[in-house]
Amino acid sequence: MIELYHCVDARSFRALWALEEMGLAYRLHLLPFPPRLFQPDYLEVNPLGTIPLMIDGAVRMTESAAIPQYLATRYGPTTLAVHPDEADYGLWLDWLHRSEATLTFPQTIVLRYTRLEPKERRVAQVADDYTQWFLPRLRHLTRTLADREWLCAGRFTMADLCAGYALLLARTLDLGHKFSLEIAAYWERLSARPAFLAAQAAQGSAGRGF
Repeated sequence: MIELYHCVDARSFRALWALEEMGLAYRLHLLPFPPRLFQPDYLEVNPLGTIPLMIDGAVRMTESAAIPQYLATRYGPTTLAVHPDEADYGLWLDWLHRSEATLTFPQTIVLRYTRLEPKERRVAQVADDYTQWFLPRLRHLTRTLADREWLCAGRFTMADLCAGYALLLARTLDLGHKFSLEIAAYWERLSARPAFLAAQAAQGSAGRGF
C-alpha cells in the first residue's frame, strides 16, 4: 500500500489530493509542521525532514508536483494525465512544474517570515517583497483562465491540482482577496471537487498546521 507522510494543508496536500483523485488505497501518516522540529524521529524515515514523503514499494518521492505526475502515469490510464501524443502535453508539464517553482515558492518565503520564524526573526519587508513577486505570476494564471475552464487539454488534470494547492496556500496567507474573478471562480471549481473534499476530510484537523 502507498504510504504518505503529510502535514495539514502543506505542500503534501497535492499528493493526498492526487491519491483521492486516482482512487488509490493509501496509508496516511499525519505529522506536526514542521516535522523536523516537532517530530524529530521523522528524520529517520526522511533525512531531508521535508514533506511530502510518498513510499510506493521501492519508490520514494519527496517532490509535491512530481508525485501527482507519477501517480497519473504509473497508475493510469487516466484523464488526469496529458499524454505525449496530445497537443497540450508540453503545456501540462509546464503548469505542473510552474505551480511549484513559480506560484508556490515565493509564498513559502512569505510563510516563513510572517508565521514560521520566531517573532524576533520575522521580516515584514521580505514578506512584502515576495508577495509582490508572487502577484504578477498570479496574473499569468488569470490570463490563462480567460478563455478556458481548466489549464490544459480541455479537462481537469493533475496540473490543475498542483495549481490548486498554490491557491490554497495563498488563501492560508490571506492573499485570497488578490484573486481575480477568473481565479476566484477557478478556485470554487477546484475546491468543490469530491476528491478535494475527501482529502480535506482525510487530514482532518490533526497535526500542527501553519
